[in-house]
Amino acid sequence: MKARVLVADDDAGVRYTLRGLLEDDGLEVEEAVDGEAALARLDAEPPVDLVLSDLRMPRVDGMELLRRVAARPHAPRVILITAHGSERHAVEAMKLGALDYFRKPFDVDDVLAVVRRALGVVRLEAENERLSGEVNLLRSLVFVSPAMARLAVLIQRVGPRDVTVLITGESGTGKERVAEALVRASPRADKPYVRFNCAALTPELAEAELFGHARGAFTGAVRARPGLFREASGGTLLLDEVGELALPLQAKLLRVLQEGEVRPVGEDRSFPVDVRVLAATHRDLPQRVAEGRFREDLYYRLKVVTLQVPPLRSRPEDIAALAKHFLARHTERFRMPPVPLTPALLERLTAHSWPGNVRELENALESAVVLSPDGTLDLELLPGGISTPASPPTGATLREKLDAHERELILAALAASKGQRTEAARALGIGRATLHDKLRKHGLLNEDDEAEH
Repeated sequence: MKARVLVADDDAGVRYTLRGLLEDDGLEVEEAVDGEAALARLDAEPPVDLVLSDLRMPRVDGMELLRRVAARPHAPRVILITAHGSERHAVEAMKLGALDYFRKPFDVDDVLAVVRRALGVVRLEAENERLSGEVNLLRSLVFVSPAMARLAVLIQRVGPRDVTVLITGESGTGKERVAEALVRASPRADKPYVRFNCAALTPELAEAELFGHARGAFTGAVRARPGLFREASGGTLLLDEVGELALPLQAKLLRVLQEGEVRPVGEDRSFPVDVRVLAATHRDLPQRVAEGRFREDLYYRLKVVTLQVPPLRSRPEDIAALAKHFLARHTERFRMPPVPLTPALLERLTAHSWPGNVRELENALESAVVLSPDGTLDLELLPGGISTPASPPTGATLREKLDAHERELILAALAASKGQRTEAARALGIGRATLHDKLRKHGLLNEDDEAEH
């Protein structure tokens, strides 16, 4: 793809000369009659890689254009065109972020040398951004697909900028992992990172958990608590499943985001907080806004930047990499021999649509590893096969077989309910507390789950 250069100069002759020179060198060239027209073009698509701007122009001159461009996220690099004797302005421009400059009247070879050098820097910066983003995201997610590589670049761009980010995507796609990558790319990476599931508690308890409460504010409040916003102050707070937040709490959350302070339940004073908020949801928030179930003003406050995590079915290239990762993880976890990713296994995996996304894929492979004979994988245990194992684990006792079958049923129920434990417990005919005990028994709880109980 050709690099795109924008030439901003109020002299039509200069624009014509530079356009011909740069197009002959294999570049895409666009023109702007002054700095204001250049800024308007930079607001449009496709993006520009490099700006060549005259220093003296009407309305918005080159120095002001440089200042405004430098303040933009993912700004293109700028080369200034100066008049003879304007070296002082050129030095000032370099301090403001100009990549280089050349003088009028210009020499063709000098111009080409400056532009080629600048585009080399632009390409290196873009490659570094891409690689940094992929390394960052690969610490949380396994992928090889172009769709996830593009997401990695966006994470690397927005991570360092202290703005609210809304992470959307179907259940099981890895939205929490994207949030972790954003935190690692942030200047707040070494500060507290607190996560809260908005669907986990009743509205009253959720309010106290988020904003804190005074001692005696309600029955059971035997001591004061600062709340998650104050615990995360200086760092980042992830509001997972934010679409499930009750309307009264949405109003209070909006006020916190606008004013930067929280008032605990039962307190008559507010406390300042400095928190970067990330929000994640599998819900269609615009639809919930239209239905009156989500505040429109809060929606726009949360979606300063929106990152969409693609479903697994739209990136089948990732299935093989994920399968190898999960097979290695779970065979090591259960002290079983390694299981190869055979062509037959990969064909079975790629034939399934994975409505539960990466979470469903991991659960299916974990279950199959446990229930298959050592060193092989019974394909009939995977989606599309029979629901009971063709052969029990080699040498297993009756109790081990029953436990393995119980674990399989629990994993299947969780996959069918897309991780919603209340629904999974109902499908299994047991209470949520009983399901929690069985999840602990089978090693399916993480540290956060244990902390909640």
